[in-house]
Amino acid sequence: MPVKQEVSKGEWERRLNEVPVSKHVLNQLIMDYLVSEGYKTAAEEFSKEAGVTSPIDFESIERRMNIREAVQRGNVEEAIERTNELDPDILDTNPSLYFHLQQQRLIEYIRRGEIVEALTFAQSELAPRGQEHPEFLTELERTMALLAFDSLPNAPPNIAELLSQAQRLRTAGELNAAILESLSQGKEAKLLALIRLMVWGESLLARENVAFPRVDLKSGLTIARSGEAEAVDGSQSMDIL
Repeated sequence: MPVKQEVSKGEWERRLNEVPVSKHVLNQLIMDYLVSEGYKTAAEEFSKEAGVTSPIDFESIERRMNIREAVQRGNVEEAIERTNELDPDILDTNPSLYFHLQQQRLIEYIRRGEIVEALTFAQSELAPRGQEHPEFLTELERTMALLAFDSLPNAPPNIAELLSQAQRLRTAGELNAAILESLSQGKEAKLLALIRLMVWGESLLARENVAFPRVDLKSGLTIARSGEAEAVDGSQSMDIL
């Protein structure tokens, strides 16, 4: 298919430079990112240097990071306790999040080989929630399927992945987003949302077969690509996020 339109790198950069973006707005985006991602020390230093006020107090950043790190190292009980100390409404009003935390606790029992404890916990904590919320049953069954395999290599990928660090990170990320939302901070950094919007816009141009420069998210460089190639790379960029 022939390219409908081609935009040179120089023209593309000229148009970008015509968009007014104040330094204050950029500083706010950076501060929002540091706060959302939990870089407390960097946020404190940036606040002093750039004169930007943090949307939340710095101590709450440290408490939130302690909670996220507890899940990432498999100590879900500690994470739940700390979350309830921070704000009990976070888990009381989010049954899906609470189920995923309890699911992670079950996974940790299985990871440690505590099979009796895993079965008891599943019956007392997860089974009742599956009855109250049928949409959780599939995830519960998938988790219990871990007990059916003698070793991890024998398990199907969608079962084995439950014992991966990526599973802990997903659960920790979901909890982190809920805490941020409770602080009226938004579920993720605004900068990440803007990057997703950029990738979405690039994909629209690619579908129209427009040749234009794009930002390579791995290198940060602006690279000229054809519209057809951009359609492929745009989806890859979305995976990075």
